[in-house]
Amino acid sequence: MDQQITPESLIKLYQESLLQNWDLPLFSDYDGISYQYGEVAQKIHQIHLFYKASGIQKGDKIALLGRNSSNWGIVFLATLGYGAVAVPVLPDFNPSDVHHIVNHSESSLLFVTDALLEKLDLEAMGDLRGIIRLNTFELGGTPKKALKDAWSQSLREGSVQPISPTEFQLEELALEDACVISYTSGTSGFTKGVMVPVRSLLSNIVFAREHMPLKSGDRIVSFLPMAHVFGLLFEFLFPATLGCHITFLTKAPTPQVIIKAFAEIKPRLILSVPLVIEKIYKKRIQPAIEKPSMKFLLKVPILSSVIRKKVREKLVETFGGCFHEIVIGGAPLSKEVEVFFRKIKFPFTIGYGMTECGPLISYDAWQTTQPSSAGKLVDRMQVRIDSDDPYRQVGEIQVKGMNTMLGYYKNEEATEQAFTEDGWLRTGDLGLIDSQNYIFIKGRSKNMLLGPSGQNIYPEEIEAKLGNMSGVLENVVVERDGKLVALVFPDSELVDAEQMDEEAVKKLMDHNRRVVNKELPKYSQVSQIEIVEEEFEKTPKRNIKRYLYTS
Repeated sequence: MDQQITPESLIKLYQESLLQNWDLPLFSDYDGISYQYGEVAQKIHQIHLFYKASGIQKGDKIALLGRNSSNWGIVFLATLGYGAVAVPVLPDFNPSDVHHIVNHSESSLLFVTDALLEKLDLEAMGDLRGIIRLNTFELGGTPKKALKDAWSQSLREGSVQPISPTEFQLEELALEDACVISYTSGTSGFTKGVMVPVRSLLSNIVFAREHMPLKSGDRIVSFLPMAHVFGLLFEFLFPATLGCHITFLTKAPTPQVIIKAFAEIKPRLILSVPLVIEKIYKKRIQPAIEKPSMKFLLKVPILSSVIRKKVREKLVETFGGCFHEIVIGGAPLSKEVEVFFRKIKFPFTIGYGMTECGPLISYDAWQTTQPSSAGKLVDRMQVRIDSDDPYRQVGEIQVKGMNTMLGYYKNEEATEQAFTEDGWLRTGDLGLIDSQNYIFIKGRSKNMLLGPSGQNIYPEEIEAKLGNMSGVLENVVVERDGKLVALVFPDSELVDAEQMDEEAVKKLMDHNRRVVNKELPKYSQVSQIEIVEEEFEKTPKRNIKRYLYTS
């Protein structure tokens, strides 16, 4: 496909895939239900009847809350194919975050799994027209009569008039239409809903079709959260255009569960975050190669090549044995692991992206990528480094092109700050490029931290909650050894008034930590509070000089 992408191309990709692969399997829940392409088309048709009967218009927002599942995938495709806007919500968000996202996005409907629905306060989302349970496709809450009638009508029409391949039709979309609003944060103070346009999804999918070879019938395991664009694009939207069979891990994807699924399903392409790869390395590889006898053998040239080949074979088998490449993204990979994998010629590569680019910025196949790089700038994008010498002097990585977002939903100020005056998207990351546009990331200029599975963590959000707690005058949240630590300067007036000794202050702060953690997703919880004796150093604008406390 050339770069002249027609407005209806994204929808045509799915329309053609559903029709051409009608009798092949499309979605399966691991140890659960399965759907063929034709059955998914039938479900999409039924949901469209419901949308129409309940008055959903093109551009209306539809929120999805739940772990990866076949029904989640069906609703997402149905929403895009109707011309509505999908609002995926991370299942890790606490109820107040979910309420805020649903309200801020002005979602008309919420599709949610039973387990998460039980935790929500439906009155806190009073503008919703209705709630649909993802597990069973039944109405949730106390639906109004009009919605019940619309649901009954769509069920009846969908059953009486099953769609045939010749009748199946999806709504065309324009390139600049927003089709997804992806929330990178879930609290009211720092909410950013990234408006992902059709052209961004299409550009990412087209690139993947050209550079990540898959074919009809190939198997994929989806375990990265589909509420993040990395998993959404490359474990779901891209393979679904080619006739692939996608199996969703519907439970928390621990390394043990993932390895078991890989062994049974034998996926053709694997997407991962560093956490999974590093845990497998530490548990299955590192203990063996660090034995004194093995260290000695690895120094013998002839034997070392034999040993590395066997290690590679074992590692390949761990991931199912049938994949042509593992693409790692979402967070930095341990240098030790990267160097070892390259020594044994393990087929992995590292990509780079961000939600605001839907997500890809750079990627290259494992055989040709440059060591220590995050891949090569992808097609349909441009990159520049904000420094006098982009090859040698580190500067902010800035990009523009087909993949970039429209902006942040209802947040003009944040949108304006995200782009330079001449239209380049500020990534907030520091790096270099080489003459072939390979990108080398050197650090992050934003305060954002990355969780162990690639989740975005904004320390300001945690600091805002902690700052409201008793005895906390100032605080800074930093990352140390993969864990979040809060540095706290106590309120001396309270300490003096309560005549608190050092131990009492520590107990109060630990209590504060436990209270705040109850309001946070697991990946952004504070592991420890350290008391600092002096007020934090500040800029003339009275902002804390964060960089002084992050090392």
